[in-house]
Amino acid sequence: MTLIQQLEQKTKEAVQSLFSVTLEDVEITLTRKDQKGDFTIMVFPMLRHIKGNPAVIGEQIGAYLQEHTTLVSEIEVIKGFLNISLADNALLEDFNLILAQADYGIQKIKEDLPGVMVEYSSPNTNKPLHLGHIRNNLLGYAVANIIQATGRKVNKTQIINDRGIHICKSMWAWKEFGDGETPETSGLKGDKLVGNYYVRFDQEYKKEIAALVADGKTEEQAKKQAPSLIAAQQMLQRWEKGDPEVVSLWEKMNQWVYDGFDVTYKNLGVDFDSLYYESNTYLLGKDVVQHGLDKGVFEKDPDGSVWIDLTDDGLDRKLVLRSDGTAVYMTQDIGTAIQRVKDHDIDAMVYTVGNEQDYHFKVLFLILKKLGFEWAANLYHLSYGMVELPSGKMKSREGTVVDADDLMQEMTDTARQIADEQGKLDGLSESQKESLYNMIGLGALKYFMLKVDPKKSMMFDPEESVDFQGNTGPFIQYTHARIKSILDKAGFDHQNLTAATDLSLTEKDTAVIKSLQQYPEVIQNAADKYSPALLANYIYELVKEFNSFYQNVPKIVEETDQDLKQFRLMLAYKTALVVKSACGLLGIEVPEQM
Repeated sequence: MTLIQQLEQKTKEAVQSLFSVTLEDVEITLTRKDQKGDFTIMVFPMLRHIKGNPAVIGEQIGAYLQEHTTLVSEIEVIKGFLNISLADNALLEDFNLILAQADYGIQKIKEDLPGVMVEYSSPNTNKPLHLGHIRNNLLGYAVANIIQATGRKVNKTQIINDRGIHICKSMWAWKEFGDGETPETSGLKGDKLVGNYYVRFDQEYKKEIAALVADGKTEEQAKKQAPSLIAAQQMLQRWEKGDPEVVSLWEKMNQWVYDGFDVTYKNLGVDFDSLYYESNTYLLGKDVVQHGLDKGVFEKDPDGSVWIDLTDDGLDRKLVLRSDGTAVYMTQDIGTAIQRVKDHDIDAMVYTVGNEQDYHFKVLFLILKKLGFEWAANLYHLSYGMVELPSGKMKSREGTVVDADDLMQEMTDTARQIADEQGKLDGLSESQKESLYNMIGLGALKYFMLKVDPKKSMMFDPEESVDFQGNTGPFIQYTHARIKSILDKAGFDHQNLTAATDLSLTEKDTAVIKSLQQYPEVIQNAADKYSPALLANYIYELVKEFNSFYQNVPKIVEETDQDLKQFRLMLAYKTALVVKSACGLLGIEVPEQM
């Protein structure tokens, strides 16, 4: 039983003994930094069950805890807040429990529980991944890891948008201007090659519009009559009919893109457990429409189109089937959600999609609930804001998007420049340096993206992110490497851990222990709120506490009291393990040396 659990149990015991009241819960938080104490027991919530002055009640509970437990050394009551200073031995006992757990904070997978599916990335196969995809992938991957750390099975998935007019635009341009060019002959990644032809289509399309306008057409007429667009639309129609020539070209160019995506995903450090393709799912959901009509959830208009009226729910009337019998995106998403539950042992789904789709997911989730699917109550839209660079917004059709591969390379180059200027990696071999440049650059990118609440839009500054001081990835990575260096210099043997007892702790010692105590709760909160930012900022606070501890106690390697020295080495060792574990959940690597 952890120290907090013991404190909660003893507080319930105190309330039962003093006031003959049985409490279901006791609210305990960390004591504010400007007040004395380690934990604060909140007395105000107890007033629903106990009559009296909250300060007096707090004094009575505090006195009981001092008399009947060995947990408490001092108490201080400030209005309805009972601040508890913990006894050194109680803190040491809790630290020993933490030390003994190899995977501290990480729960074992509960195989008997249905899993959670987390969807992220979901790109189009007409262009490479870009800056927005980076935030999407990092958020989805981190949330999946964090949920799994709470003991839930997780299936990481994406739906690849591999069909539609935008794909045919790239195909048409390659057929017209490609002269048989391939990734091998061009030396380009396949996704970049196909993306170039998407840009080329847009260039040709604009030229044709300008020419038609010059011939007297209105701009609206010109946009519809441009030969390139008509050709792309005809190609889409041929694809839908299964034309062998078009399907063969579609398969070839999509494979180029998949191969390119795989390289980007590997470099970014994300992966997937399952894949869905829109070319396979775009007809899903049509069968559900009849089910919805039978239940009275949907209604058919005189023209044959099918709708759902959500005005009583504060939304609008939504189309689910066109009058010609073709499905819309909403229908497809309904069918895909149902199919995923059939395919996998899941009862919850998280959709990592930008906030421009907030309304779409409100409608989707509500429709699934009205159709009677119980798991619809466990659907969540992990909505996130736009990412911008200091240079401003960029547009994909014009080929000015910040390419994901280019940004990752820029982060490595920036890390190289700053590390070399500051001499951070002096003494390492060139191969060691190159490995660290990449680790630092990607760590800076990931941490900077993830420390911001997902719902907020953000400005990403590559140079600011690669700073070895402050709330950054490199600062955290450097602290981990520093701890490993301390342990190496002291000859610390992690195979020979001994329980720490009967030591006099400083305020800095206890601050690090209290930070470590929070780790399991932080993971749970981050999972419950789908927010990697909670975990990212916890890591920063932990390394800050460790650095303050290291600067304000006698140097560990020079400590003459061997028991105290061993305890502080173990404290450093466990801090490094928690930093590595927490960073791992965010997809961030930490170096052993720097």
